[in-house]
Amino acid sequence: MSTTTTVLAAVGQLALLVTLLGAAHAPFGAYMARVYSSPRHLRGERLWYRLVRVDPDVEQHWRTYALSLLGFSLVSVLALFGLGRLQGHLPGNLGFPGLDPAGAWNSAVSFTTNTNWQWYSGEQTAGHLLQMAGFAVQNFLSAAVGMSVAIALVRGFARSGTDARIGNFWTDLTRSVVRILLPISIVATLVLVANGVVQNLDPHSAVTTLTGDTQHVVGGPVASQEAIKELGTNGGGFFNANSAHPFENPNPVTNLVEIFLLLLIPMTLPRTFGLLVGDRRQGWAILGVMATLWASAVALTTWSEVAGPGTVPQLAGAAMEGKETRFGPATSALFAASTTGTSTGAVNSMHDSFTAPGGGVALFDMLLGEVAPGGVGAGLYGMLVLAVVAVFVAGLMVGRTPEYLGKKIGRGEMTLVAFFVLTTPAIVLVGTAVSVSVAPGLLGIQEPGPHGLSEVLYAFASAGNNNGSAFAGLSTGTPYYNTMLGLAMLAGRFVPIVLVLALAGRLASQRTVPASVGTLPTHQPLFAGLVAVVAIVVVGLTFVPVLSLGPVVEALS
Repeated sequence: MSTTTTVLAAVGQLALLVTLLGAAHAPFGAYMARVYSSPRHLRGERLWYRLVRVDPDVEQHWRTYALSLLGFSLVSVLALFGLGRLQGHLPGNLGFPGLDPAGAWNSAVSFTTNTNWQWYSGEQTAGHLLQMAGFAVQNFLSAAVGMSVAIALVRGFARSGTDARIGNFWTDLTRSVVRILLPISIVATLVLVANGVVQNLDPHSAVTTLTGDTQHVVGGPVASQEAIKELGTNGGGFFNANSAHPFENPNPVTNLVEIFLLLLIPMTLPRTFGLLVGDRRQGWAILGVMATLWASAVALTTWSEVAGPGTVPQLAGAAMEGKETRFGPATSALFAASTTGTSTGAVNSMHDSFTAPGGGVALFDMLLGEVAPGGVGAGLYGMLVLAVVAVFVAGLMVGRTPEYLGKKIGRGEMTLVAFFVLTTPAIVLVGTAVSVSVAPGLLGIQEPGPHGLSEVLYAFASAGNNNGSAFAGLSTGTPYYNTMLGLAMLAGRFVPIVLVLALAGRLASQRTVPASVGTLPTHQPLFAGLVAVVAIVVVGLTFVPVLSLGPVVEALS
């Protein structure tokens, strides 16, 4: 298939993807707004509340909300750690032993934090029980945690004088799973199975190769995990090759479905935000920023892989190394930009084999904070924090006290925002600097020079931003990297969450200030452009020096 044909096919798939997202935006966004604002509880939900002995109607102070979230996540880490360590003694292990302590720690933290970083090959390490009762369950729960935090922050903007009460964590968590994630995942699983994705409980499947030989490949409940892996922007694949594996992603139809799933909730939550704060225009402004940054990343990555600098694109017409022929370079670029622009981390091609500028765009997407459009929940609350920064900057320019959605942004709010913005860069840069300075970190680098630095930087950017994708050239299945990346995932997930919940509490306790003639309109294109500039300048430029030593030097050489 010629490069022109693959590009045209990718353009058609992109147009269909945008159409599907546009059709789902308004009704699905309105549905989620009703889910989180409804006073009613389903019968099954009430049974769950009785079981865990919580009152779903009690509003929680932001500290109580945060402690509930942290306690729940701690229990999740411990439970998944135990399941991994004891795998060899449990049914459905397919003969695989338990994970080593460092590996079990890394996996437990990874799936609980919605990172889904995988140091292992799934088909050679994890049995069906660990995949289903461990990893797949956390795919639902970790996604629901992110959505709960986003809604808590939205309530902070929407409420007035509530004594820092921002909702009930247990109610938000339960509704996210039962009313949103689970129903869509069931439908998506059926769609994937109908289009060839594997779903069984067989220990091995016999596959006939192109040469006529028989090869035994591990089967399993792949489609069900694939659905929530993409919908919850988790990204952990059943197989080591992830969505490049034909059992997970066999054809262009399933490829389109998977990209649609991973973008669906992040691109729709701005609509929910606009409805909950009583001004749909605010949601359109946030969506405009997200969509512009995402579209820019798609365009730049596609250009890099199809017509960018380098010998391969010039001589072969496109960079096909590390890409599946059934997808081609352009559709692989679309998937790569979408999965790093969200916090999904799933891949249908190997990012380590991308051209230097193509890999650089994927890396920059993560370093931007994954707000374009970001993970489920995390993208929205990250973008709202950047909107607060934009309001503050605009207020300094005109000499007014900054306000956003009727809430004054003072020293206390900006302190929390500043720590939020600085947390991830500190994690990524310190982790990278330490790893290229100590022997255990250097041993994992297979390719010295700028590309080796890019591999380490990509690993910590992926962990610190809870993405989970990787440059495959770095050997991370070692005690050093399993421990360090696990710490980066924990800090990158829960420090920003606590800061966001504290910000939500401060905003909810404020009285809403009526708009005046001097109030900055935050629903217009000018403000949306300012937010985009803030995202690139305040966050992105933090990493310019290290990017110059990695992808930039590699591209120029």
